[in-house]
Formats: sequence, C-alpha cells, structure tokens
Amino acid sequence: MAKDAAEIGITRAAAVQRAASSGTRALVERAADAAVAAAADDPRLRLGAGDPRAIADLVVEAIIASEHVARGAAPASRVPVAFVDRLRAELIREAAAGTDSPAASEVLAVLARLETLRVELLARDAATFPTGMDFVAGVAHDLRSPLTSILFLAETLQSELSGEINDVQRRQLGIIYSAALGLVTVASDIIELARNGSGLTERTPTRFSVTEVMESVHDIVRPLAEEKGLTVHLFPPGIDQRFGYPLALSRVLLNLTTNGLKFTDDGFVEIAVRALDAVRLEFSVRDTGKGYTRQAIDDLYHPFRRSRDGKKYGFSGTGLGLTISRRLVVAMGSSLEVESRPGWGTRFFFELDLPPGPEPDRSAA
Repeated sequence: MAKDAAEIGITRAAAVQRAASSGTRALVERAADAAVAAAADDPRLRLGAGDPRAIADLVVEAIIASEHVARGAAPASRVPVAFVDRLRAELIREAAAGTDSPAASEVLAVLARLETLRVELLARDAATFPTGMDFVAGVAHDLRSPLTSILFLAETLQSELSGEINDVQRRQLGIIYSAALGLVTVASDIIELARNGSGLTERTPTRFSVTEVMESVHDIVRPLAEEKGLTVHLFPPGIDQRFGYPLALSRVLLNLTTNGLKFTDDGFVEIAVRALDAVRLEFSVRDTGKGYTRQAIDDLYHPFRRSRDGKKYGFSGTGLGLTISRRLVVAMGSSLEVESRPGWGTRFFFELDLPPGPEPDRSAA
C-alpha cells in the first residue's frame, strides 16, 4: 500500500495539508463508488490486480488533495483511461444532481485535476498514437478540459442551482452550452482519429439498458434542443436489457443527434430503436432538417472534406463526427446507412445484434 501511495504522487501529510472541503470529498467519493461498481460489469474500467476500492481511493486522494497531479500521478499498470472517463462522467452527474454539492469553483478545480490525471495516463499509452498526430491530440486534450468545465457550469446555471435566472439568460446559457458541446465533440473526434480508431469500443460486450443510453443522450442534448425550440422524441425497444457495447453506441447516437439538432430549424429529432427479431435491433436517428442531395451524401463520410460546389451540406466541415460514428458502427459489426430527401429530412440507421439480458430485480430495489 505504501508503494501505491508513492506511485499516486501524494503523501498522507500532503493530503491533510491540502484537504478539500468535506462536500467536495463526499462528491468525488460518491462518483468513485459508482465508477468502481460499473467496473464490475465493464472490463475496460477494471483497476488491475489488487483491491479496486483501495486503488480508487488513491485516485480520489490525488484529484482532491494534490495541487499538481502530473507525472506518475497514478499506478501506471492499474488505472485505465476508461476508468477516469467514467469517474468524470459520474462526478458531473453527481454535481448536476445538486445533492449536497460543493461550490462550483471546487467542482471545476476537481475536474481540472482529473483531466490532468487523464492526460498523464494517455501519455503512458502514447505509443498507440500514429506518428505526426501527437501534437494535434495533445491540443485536443488541452481544449477538452476547459470545455468540459464550461458545459458543467452552464448546465448548473441553467438549472438555477446557483440562483434564479430570466428567460434571456437561460437562452444565452443554452447557446453557451451548445457551442461548448460542439467543441467537446470535435476534440473527442480528433483524439479518436489520432489514435487511428484504437479502443473505439469496449473489449467485451456487457449488459446495459438501451433506454438509459437513449436517455443519457437526450439529457446531454436537451439544452441545444430547448435553445432552438426543437423536440427530441425517444422510441425505446420493448426488451430493454441487452448485451453489447454501450459506450460505443452512446457515442454514435450522441454524434448523430447533435448534428441532427444543429442543422434542423423546425420540427424534431427522433431517436428510435426497432426490434427486427429477438436479437437484432435497428437504431435510427432522424431529423426534419433540409435533407441532402445525392452529391452531398457521397461526401458525408470524408474527413476534412471540402464542399465541391460551395454549398453548406450541414455537418461540420471536418466531417469527423460521421467518420468516427461510421468506424464505431463498423467496430460493432454493422454499417452506417443514410437516407435523405430535400424537404423531408435525414435518417441515419444501423442494425446490431444485441442478445437480451435478464431484467434487473426491481422488487429488491
């Protein structure tokens, strides 16, 4: 244990000296508990040999008590980047819930330290980056940290957790949130492209709730939809519990939904799941935007594409979102298809084999 503490880059004295507020510690510990629980079902999150709770405690100490969580900030062979990603997601979820949450400034400081830890762990895996992309990926990481903080702060203010706001301010916060979300998505796409698509999906399928994946995407894009006066419809499947790759699936649905909202001025965006048989499901994201011509559809999957006729086709000029989404769908054993008509809108869809899993025992809960 002493060796692990040395690896984590802190000492008990340092932890006491720089102790954060009890509210901040409780927030991070709740997020760590959720991440450790998720690791039981997801091999990508597991903390290697040893007691997962003890290793998670070291990570908690590092991001709470350390003013500089760099260079050797975690046991290199024990903490995967996926665990840090899950910890960050759980931390933001807990903070947004507003239950005994500390001051926003403390949460932002913790998020910054967590991102520093993440960058250090990615440096450990730097050999997976193709030659010539290290700098680009590093810039994307530097951008994603403050942008994530902007997302959290904008959502906190919009939810009136820090006090009442008027309708004009709510709309302005929606614009800020939407802009930051778009930039975070681009940064994430650049990182995945730099890694040449390695690690796009979980290593092994896990049991998950399709409805929860759809609802999580809806929660993320809700400020963008509200700011534009659009509705997001969800149509989940009859059998909810499935075995598959929830992280990859949520990334695809988020990319497609975000872009659908971005380029739809009136109407709705629809996320639908249809059972084709007991195992196979069809996922689709449809918008009521302007639609695409045949020429535009031919260019959709080209990263860093340029318009051939000077017209704006809709998706970002880099084309990274669709490129990554297509790779994710292929990695899950399917293909991303599209149908579009001017004046009708656009529908992206793909099919996945997701065997049903046992429904959770709700009576115990």
